[in-house]
Amino acid sequence: MTATSELNFPLLIDAEDLVPHLGNPNLRIVDLSRLSVYEQLHIPHAVHVKPQQLVRQQELASGMLPDVEGLQQLVEYLQLSPQHHVVAYDDEGGAWAGRLLWNLHCLGFTQTSLLNGGIHAWLGAGLPTSVDVQDVAVTDQLIPVNLDQAAKVRIEYPELLELVKKNAIQLWDCRTEDEYTGLRLAARRGGHIPHAIHYEWSTALNRENHLKLRPLEHIQQSLQQLGIDFKQPVVVYCQSHHRSGLAYILGRLLNWNIRAYDGAWSEWGNRPESPIVTGEKPF
Repeated sequence: MTATSELNFPLLIDAEDLVPHLGNPNLRIVDLSRLSVYEQLHIPHAVHVKPQQLVRQQELASGMLPDVEGLQQLVEYLQLSPQHHVVAYDDEGGAWAGRLLWNLHCLGFTQTSLLNGGIHAWLGAGLPTSVDVQDVAVTDQLIPVNLDQAAKVRIEYPELLELVKKNAIQLWDCRTEDEYTGLRLAARRGGHIPHAIHYEWSTALNRENHLKLRPLEHIQQSLQQLGIDFKQPVVVYCQSHHRSGLAYILGRLLNWNIRAYDGAWSEWGNRPESPIVTGEKPF
């Protein structure tokens, strides 16, 4: 059994690095794959979380951060203590897993890691899987649930609107190009937030290598070529802060001052007062 003090994982870990620590009581492995995949196979000791446990529906937005009560339910479901380290993975390259980690970061809990490539990389490495669904061990002390730290990693509509009107914020739109230009409509209005730079989230994934991330230097160079300034803060968004879950983690891996807009396009595109740009990309 690995000692708790040795669970000093970085934000991104590879499958092989996790194997020696399987069974550590202070390691909480969270699977955000489709339930059908989890039931067929998953990493030993992994707890399954459904996407609906991570979001709160509003009239104009579909992916909002849950309220304190909803976050309390998530923490209790995971039986998450200050001694735990969370490793999250999914079956799509890290979007839902990244969204879970962002939710936890909003609570000030940063003992978190993304499993590079998720279940695809795990299977690609020929590592053991399980079909057992184990009860989560009850912990004596749950992490505190409040949103005192949330503003460090989250931005809400009123603040973002003011910054956009002043052209005082750098924006990263990680949706598809058709969504960005407004060709595909996923809200009352289509298009993108003014001044937003487009880099689709899945561009960062290497589909020839089990959905692992491309080299971070390559991703950073690509973003810089599009006009991103890594010395300046950025806000990332998609349609419901699902795909931007991975983009947020990428920003953290690149040591970027990044916040996520969980209202996302579902809120921005549905609000009549939101300024919107449509049309082809300028490059």
